[in-house]
Amino acid sequence: MEDIFKRLAEDLYNRNDHLTIEQARTWVELLWEDFEATRAKSGHEYQGKQMTEQIVSQWISFYGPKLHEYAATNPKYKEMLKKRGYLQ
Repeated sequence: MEDIFKRLAEDLYNRNDHLTIEQARTWVELLWEDFEATRAKSGHEYQGKQMTEQIVSQWISFYGPKLHEYAATNPKYKEMLKKRGYLQ
């Protein structure tokens, strides 16, 4: 799992020059947790970490360059990033 997070964080870091590698890693973890929690709450059967990796990778591809802007408009992510010390 560590290898997956590292690879995804490096991909996000390379796509978004507003993030440090540590912030990219935090975003990957938040997106991963959010996707799995949302699927579980909606009653979908767990499809494994490969499915989650695929979805997070797609999100990074689509939204990665602007992901840092999303925190300002989404209170949930804003609060999570504040708790981890990335926002004031």
